[in-house]
Amino acid sequence: MGNRFQVKDRFADGAQYIDGRLRAGTSGQSHTVIDPATGDEVLTYELAGAADVDEAVAAAKRAFPAWSAATPGERSDALHRLAAVLAEQADDFAHAESLQCGKPLKLSTEFDVPGTIDNTAFFAGAARHLQGQAAAEYSGDHTSYVRREAIGVVGSIAPWNYPLQMAAWKILPAIAAGNTIVLKPAELTPLTSLMFAQAAKDAGLPDGVINIVTGAGREAGEHLVGHPDVVMTSFTGSTAVGKRVAEIATATVKRLHLELGGKAPFLVFDDADLEAAAHGAVAASLINTGQDCTAATRAYVQRPLHDAFVARVAELMETVRLGDPFAPTTDLGPLVSHAQRDRVAAFVERARSYATVVTGGEIPEGDLADGAYYRPTLISGAAQDSEVVQSEIFGPVLVVLPFDTDDEGLALANDTPYGLAASAWSRDLYRANRATRELKAGCVWVNDHIPIISEMPHGGYKASGFGKDMSSYSFEEYTQVKHVMYDNTAVAAKDWHRTIFGDR
Repeated sequence: MGNRFQVKDRFADGAQYIDGRLRAGTSGQSHTVIDPATGDEVLTYELAGAADVDEAVAAAKRAFPAWSAATPGERSDALHRLAAVLAEQADDFAHAESLQCGKPLKLSTEFDVPGTIDNTAFFAGAARHLQGQAAAEYSGDHTSYVRREAIGVVGSIAPWNYPLQMAAWKILPAIAAGNTIVLKPAELTPLTSLMFAQAAKDAGLPDGVINIVTGAGREAGEHLVGHPDVVMTSFTGSTAVGKRVAEIATATVKRLHLELGGKAPFLVFDDADLEAAAHGAVAASLINTGQDCTAATRAYVQRPLHDAFVARVAELMETVRLGDPFAPTTDLGPLVSHAQRDRVAAFVERARSYATVVTGGEIPEGDLADGAYYRPTLISGAAQDSEVVQSEIFGPVLVVLPFDTDDEGLALANDTPYGLAASAWSRDLYRANRATRELKAGCVWVNDHIPIISEMPHGGYKASGFGKDMSSYSFEEYTQVKHVMYDNTAVAAKDWHRTIFGDR
């Protein structure tokens, strides 16, 4: 297979980044990063334990006073420098991301890495715009204004599906607002999170502002969330684990931001452009091999278009090229691990008893047999309450169901516990506008599905969590709002005092 990014020398000192340097973990346990395209070892490293988390939090706590006291302009300048360093190292980041995740290099090169650079540039600007309500005399006798202040040490946990982007989504708003951070990436995919922290040092950010601890969730993750010096936790991952994070965080009265699972509906009305909807469904269901919490997973198609949609999507899925992530012709890489591949395959095998696998549903053989590959899969004929419709599969699987009336389609689309993202496909402005109002999701696309931009917030409804990543809205998570009120009268005995003592 194609050229591989060499990481063993780069991380010879370990896979923990604490107070500005790489070091080994002290848990006594090791973990091996595996190339999911080949099954080969990429890097074996020592996992972080509780003591490593303590040191990382202590480093962040030491760095907080100076970093939070820096002017918005100084923090902005540092992030602009970081964006420039990331751009200079873009090729290394793309290759490392594809190596540890198995995603095609064209996705890493054209989506993950440039998106992260853009996000960094956005927060470099946003650091100067921590807005509050205008100062004014709201009471008549006082001047009031709002301060936004950094909250302290943030302890965040990022997932394995977009390691670089999710690390950036956690780190950037936190540090732009003046906080310091300890991030725990997934132990499967730590490489680009560590590289991001190193790039920040290259850009001149002070030691201790960004720290990375790579360890198991039950040991390092839970200790980080429960740490008494961590004042906020931001977690992206499954809803089940999110519930556990919430239990630990609320026990110590931490601020909490959760971006959890999704089961995004793809709602196609009978006046939609069939070709556009079919192409959109294939791209939106297969991005990152379906390992995307906003990926299209449930296509509801109004009955006049249903059969043609199924046929066209199947036809397009069969053209998708599986292969070496580093080959320019590859469209779809492996899943992140063989365990994840087998989990997805088990969903599909169980579905055969109650639905039709139209295309895919196979583990490829031959040159791809050693990797964690799975063919793009289209399922029809499943019931609304079936497992493949209600549960998050997190693989290259799309389920198509018919509906008759607009009311029914919208009701079915909203009929899961999740509410992260959705899309509506229609040429009718009023129909589409109704869908944007009634779909219960944090992001609703019209005649597209998946694009995100740094200026707009990302976050869910219902069991998909709460709080926002990206955009200026993310500062609601990472700042304290303080009301400051000045008396303007210089009167010693104020009129309101009589409600407590004395007469007018």
